[in-house]
Amino acid sequence: MEFDRSYFLHKLIQKKHNGLIKVITGIRRCGKSYLLFNLFKKHLLENDVKQDHIIEVPFDSFEFKEHRNPEFFYPYIKEKIVDEDMYYILLDEVQLLGEFEAVLNALMRIKNADVYVTGSNAKFLSNDIITEFRGRGDELHIEPLSFSEFMTCFEGNRYDGWNEYVLYGGLPPVVKLPSPEQKTELLKSLFTETYINDIVGRHSIKNKEEFEELIDILSSAIGSLTNPKKLTDTFKSKKKKNISVNTINSYIDYLRDAFIIRKAVRYDIKGRKYIDTPHKFYFTDVGLRNARINFRQFEENHTMENIIFNELIFRGFNVDVGIVPIAKKDENGKLIHKQYEVDFVCNKASKRYYIQSAFSIPDNEKMRQETNSLLRIDDSFKKIIVVKDCPTPYYTDKGILIMGIYDFLLNADSLDF
Repeated sequence: MEFDRSYFLHKLIQKKHNGLIKVITGIRRCGKSYLLFNLFKKHLLENDVKQDHIIEVPFDSFEFKEHRNPEFFYPYIKEKIVDEDMYYILLDEVQLLGEFEAVLNALMRIKNADVYVTGSNAKFLSNDIITEFRGRGDELHIEPLSFSEFMTCFEGNRYDGWNEYVLYGGLPPVVKLPSPEQKTELLKSLFTETYINDIVGRHSIKNKEEFEELIDILSSAIGSLTNPKKLTDTFKSKKKKNISVNTINSYIDYLRDAFIIRKAVRYDIKGRKYIDTPHKFYFTDVGLRNARINFRQFEENHTMENIIFNELIFRGFNVDVGIVPIAKKDENGKLIHKQYEVDFVCNKASKRYYIQSAFSIPDNEKMRQETNSLLRIDDSFKKIIVVKDCPTPYYTDKGILIMGIYDFLLNADSLDF
């Protein structure tokens, strides 16, 4: 089973020979190593790069255990480079290499070496890379399988594919498993034995139980406005525990740095300014979220919203939660202030889209509710509502594009219908 990851492969190919260290990041088990050691290596061989000019070192392999010693590794690389042709150095789990920052900087000074590395999130985060390789590293962040990538290997129609994807998500090792029981078991194991243990160990979290309880609360509230103060109050009222706002903030930062969750900040569309709090959180993989709550609190409308958010990130957009503030007088002449929400404000270069996620629009009243905020935006950028089922995309008489979730996810140009 080989997934179509041409989107990220193309991005990686574009970075060849740019004089920087190519650093591939992403949540654990999303396919970083596969992209580098399978797909990218295949590309190199198909473009006449000789096998002995591709130097592969997976540091987590017992076979390469001695290579973790920088005093052994650097001379090993130098010995492999025997002519003036370009050499491609592919390093996996590079955080296991001693003094890896200094070694990588030394490799950069080899004129005919093009260096590519991956690392596990818990010890090789995007933030770390920015600090250690400022101006010398070029990051490629990859995601779990999008729905369109998932469907390239799913044996069935898109409706059955959706039912599976919305439950178990797009982590490649999970997708490959044949039964729901196996998928569920692996998702739970990954969350507990890999992600949580990594974070707890890296940050020396003393109270693992309260950290896990925060994860449970966030899992139960995807797409809901919240902030650290509100989460602290939730612990007091429901868990009977006192946890400081600073601790909550730290826990959330750890989860974000490990690429498990993302924060969507609120943006005042009319005032053209960001609002610090509250904000929303979405899971990088919905399967992990569902496993965390034991698949009990499965609400397809919220999961669909999370998947739309992830797809927009996958396509390279900066995504915020929009608000449209309105001031008007009530029947007594009193001035009242209201805020209408736009699920997503999406920006990329000069493009902007306003997108609502609506599981269904069964009648005119629901249509009025979903379009209310969009119609109050007084600019000319495209406004879109994505619904679960829609036979074919169409425009309302107010110029709002209505499209189904399948058209949106399976067509890379869907926003330009």
